[in-house]
Amino acid sequence: MTKTNAGNFFEDFCLGQEIRHATPRTVTAGDAALYLALTGSRFLQHCSDPFASAHGLPRAPVEDLLAFHIVFGKTVPDISLNAVANLGYADGRFLGLVYPGDTLHARSEVIGLKQTSSGQTGIVWVRSRGFRQDGTLVLDYVRWVMVRKRDPKSPAPDPVTPELPRFVTPDRLVVPAGLRVSRIDPAETGSPFFFEDYEPGERIDHVDGMGVMESEHRLATRLYQNTARVHFNDHTERQGRLGACIVYGGVVISLARALSFNGLGNALHILAINAGSHVNPCRAGDTVYAWSEILQKADLPGRTDVGALRLRLVATKNRPCHDFPLKDAEGKYFQDILLDFDYWVLMPKRSVAV
Repeated sequence: MTKTNAGNFFEDFCLGQEIRHATPRTVTAGDAALYLALTGSRFLQHCSDPFASAHGLPRAPVEDLLAFHIVFGKTVPDISLNAVANLGYADGRFLGLVYPGDTLHARSEVIGLKQTSSGQTGIVWVRSRGFRQDGTLVLDYVRWVMVRKRDPKSPAPDPVTPELPRFVTPDRLVVPAGLRVSRIDPAETGSPFFFEDYEPGERIDHVDGMGVMESEHRLATRLYQNTARVHFNDHTERQGRLGACIVYGGVVISLARALSFNGLGNALHILAINAGSHVNPCRAGDTVYAWSEILQKADLPGRTDVGALRLRLVATKNRPCHDFPLKDAEGKYFQDILLDFDYWVLMPKRSVAV
């Protein structure tokens, strides 16, 4: 009899299974500061208490992606400890802000199962939810992950692939409670561009690149308490398909989002994750670049101060983005594409500009 947890394999999941994830996490100002140190993010709403309070918030909330990664990390020991790869995201909504002092806990429901053709692995779809200490739902998203089988000879379950929306429709977007944007000084935020300045089809090269250091990507992943073996166990991963540990895909998302400040600096919050794919793996030593495409604009009911921009965020490794790389003539992703991420942000309108 063992007292240790080897994690769930594909055979351990069943449709409709509900999982309450362990170790609720109190988010601190130290977590927020460390996240900024690891990503270089400069979005002012998460950096400045006076700026946030001027817009009706009690103080600066933690970065939206920090809250996402902490909730995600809670799910890893039960969902993806034995994962080969995290494959994608859909139908994710940010439903409330998280502040230092809040405690986050998570629950998941298995909504899809499908064994892969190799018989060595299976794909598990889960809907995960993050809650504050008072039970308030702050995050709701779907992800799917490829998980190893304990025994390749074990029978496959009947395949069930959930139907997911292509994107979160604007009527389902939730503006943070209490947020009222009254004035934004471009000299303070670092960006002169507002909602009206962006048009669908426009592409923005975010210019800068950021290297992924071995110590930093592991520190970031530990910050989120993500325990997936593929990110840490050099002994086994040196013998794997890449010959090295894989950088947690959330690190790539956060770096690309931080890089997007150069061109989208007035974006106040992430409202939703429509879809996302980790197209190719990232390893320590790679340099991340990013570009964005404006996919859609939406006015929000009853709001004259803010609107929503739907963005496609593409991250590359070791390839600048002046030519906006994505797919070849056959529609296949280039090998140096890391991330294809579709999400909504909240953008102030020009009427609030100083």
